[in-house]
Amino acid sequence: MERESMEYDVVIVGAGPSGLSAAIRLKQLAAAADKDISVCVIEKGSEVGAHILSGAVIDPIALNELIPDWKDKGAPLNTPVTDDRFYILTEIGSMRIPNALLPPLMNNHGNYIVSLGNVCRWLAQQAEELGVEIYPGFAAAEVLYHDDGSVKGIATGDMGIGKDGEPTDRYTPGMELHGKYTLFAEGVRGNLSKELMVRFNLRDGVDPQKYGLGIKELWQIDPAKHKQGLVLHSQGWPLDSKTGGGSFMYHLEDNQVAIGFVVHLNYTNPYLSPFEEFQRFKQHPLIRPYLEGGKRLSYGARAINEGGLQSVPKLTFPGGALIGCAAGFVNLPRIKGSHNAMKTGMLAAEAAFERLAAGGEGHDALTDLEAKWRQSWVFQDLYKVRNVKPSLKHGLWLGTALGGLHMWLNDLKLGFLVGWTQHHGKPDHESLVPAANAKKIVYPKPDGVISFDRLSSVFISNTNHEEDQPAHLKLKDPTVPIAFNLPTYDEPAQRYCPAGVYEVTRDDNGQNPRFVINAQNCVHCKTCDIKDPTQNINWTVPEGGGGPNYPNM
Repeated sequence: MERESMEYDVVIVGAGPSGLSAAIRLKQLAAAADKDISVCVIEKGSEVGAHILSGAVIDPIALNELIPDWKDKGAPLNTPVTDDRFYILTEIGSMRIPNALLPPLMNNHGNYIVSLGNVCRWLAQQAEELGVEIYPGFAAAEVLYHDDGSVKGIATGDMGIGKDGEPTDRYTPGMELHGKYTLFAEGVRGNLSKELMVRFNLRDGVDPQKYGLGIKELWQIDPAKHKQGLVLHSQGWPLDSKTGGGSFMYHLEDNQVAIGFVVHLNYTNPYLSPFEEFQRFKQHPLIRPYLEGGKRLSYGARAINEGGLQSVPKLTFPGGALIGCAAGFVNLPRIKGSHNAMKTGMLAAEAAFERLAAGGEGHDALTDLEAKWRQSWVFQDLYKVRNVKPSLKHGLWLGTALGGLHMWLNDLKLGFLVGWTQHHGKPDHESLVPAANAKKIVYPKPDGVISFDRLSSVFISNTNHEEDQPAHLKLKDPTVPIAFNLPTYDEPAQRYCPAGVYEVTRDDNGQNPRFVINAQNCVHCKTCDIKDPTQNINWTVPEGGGGPNYPNM
């Protein structure tokens, strides 16, 4: 069945902070110049914000530029940071680092604790009021190209394809969305962004992207224990000194607390489970008292870009650009990326508008964007912390000290003393050691009060996929999990996945292992696509609207 098509000046893939900021900025510029610029945003989640997951403490610098009167317009930034604490944890104790010893770059005062999903819902309202067309529930499944090789737009996935790959009675073909320029704002490890990086050699000359896995829960806690505006971060236990990561706890309004844990995905022990490390962390004597008597409301997980400046690819190609976390603009030590994502979306919008206003017909690369972002505060934000992540190769404590010194020198305007840039080395999927050389980790059983299992967690993520559809988690070689990963690494997918998607089952005699993919559990974190040691798992989009439905995350 032939696909229908729709024509726009700009097509944006992804209704996250960068995509929505790009859409708003395009319409603002068009209105100021009395131009008619058509803009479409497509979003794979069932609604805007359904797939958005972040801590989140947001730096409002980009929002101040995009919508200066955001307070008057009712933006959901209701909780300014009032108390900022950083702890080093041991198994039975904690030590608070005085704020005076922390680099000023780490100061969160002036920032806001938010639900990033709700911020995106509000941004979508602002965009639609300006005339942006937003289509949630439609997943961009294919990049379309002109005969000259430039990007033409995208096609949404067909709906109603059964598990056998054949159309069912509910079959509906995908739609083609053509744009003079297409901006890809898919977030971390976007499936189409991966394709574009390879096709246009966008990663030539840059370091591999580095990643972390962030796992988050939203809790309603005892009002007596709640302190609106409190931001708490930690390093240390339960991770060992060779494994990077840390925690966050943010006290929002209405006695709600966002609590989460990040594990850097260059960890080496195949027996490590980021999900279980998070559950252990919540039992710490500093943390458990906050949660006792409370109720867990929601759960989710998402990969995070950690490579920083060294890992940002070329953004532009004929017919479009990568923006936001599709390219990777997270400031790792600040644990913030939304401000940079929004700004790069705005800069791409400005570059596209300049071409369109001059009568351009698209197909060309928005080469001005490369200079724009490198001349902006986004570059400076990443430049000041560029050596923090690679310093961690010296171990957690020495690496943290070196990274802290680097940030202090930049804050003191002495950055010339650390004028070099360290590099990341190998990608995260190459970091595991064989299981025979690793120490097994025995995790405690969940108590159902503070710690929980994966399946009960996935349940409160409101994850849902149409059952009769092909699995969106595809194995390049179906023999690899059992023939290679299992004997070599004890198949780490059954531990690194925070949603219980991957299992190794055996018969009643404990023989004949079989690799099982429970694709319906997938919360779209992309960890499998990143961490699989043979890069045998390819994460693709399921039917539009599938996946988690995060409330207030």
